[in-house]
Amino acid sequence: MKNIINILGISLISILLFTASNQSFAKVFEEGKHYTVVAPRITDKAELREYFSYYCPTCRAYEPYLADFSKVLPADAKFNKVHVDFMPHTSPEIQLMLSKALIVAEKTGVDKAFSAAVFKYLQTDKAKIDTEKDLRNIYVLNGGVGNKFDQGMRNFSVIKQAKSNKKQQDKLSKARHLKSVPTMVVNGKYLINATSLDSKNFFGEYTELVAYLFTLK
Repeated sequence: MKNIINILGISLISILLFTASNQSFAKVFEEGKHYTVVAPRITDKAELREYFSYYCPTCRAYEPYLADFSKVLPADAKFNKVHVDFMPHTSPEIQLMLSKALIVAEKTGVDKAFSAAVFKYLQTDKAKIDTEKDLRNIYVLNGGVGNKFDQGMRNFSVIKQAKSNKKQQDKLSKARHLKSVPTMVVNGKYLINATSLDSKNFFGEYTELVAYLFTLK
């Protein structure tokens, strides 16, 4: 009996702490100000999704802080990067090609090196990506195997994933939710309004907001 009472006591304390934590979060972050509800339900699988572009300097500036976002994700959640195709720097076709190349890099374990190299190629070196061969060269120079890239770019699952990402992007854009990059969406339902965050503690507050949104249903 004593053990049962102790267990109940510990459970009650845990519930109270969780509730207090949520209440403290709720006083700081407000729907319509810090985040926008963009879907009626959360996704079946927990995820933090970043809509970004290799042509975007701010997206590049976010890169060192993505690991901090990942640290506050639930154990079963994934961090997914989606390359958009609406930037004015090049054609939608080239941007879709970049989206597919990133998926291939992720599936073959060279995505971090590949992304860093593409950002540098476009933004520091001021070079252009005009063909799939340009991307293949970057991929190989950063640890990838050429024939895996070739196979991946034509792989059914890679193409399907790129098309699915494009569909989600278009849906958010059509609803006027996705207007710029980088944009983060938690569980397909909560879009973060980055401009509402404290500029003096921007990434600290951003990380806390990500953690908070994962507590919502």
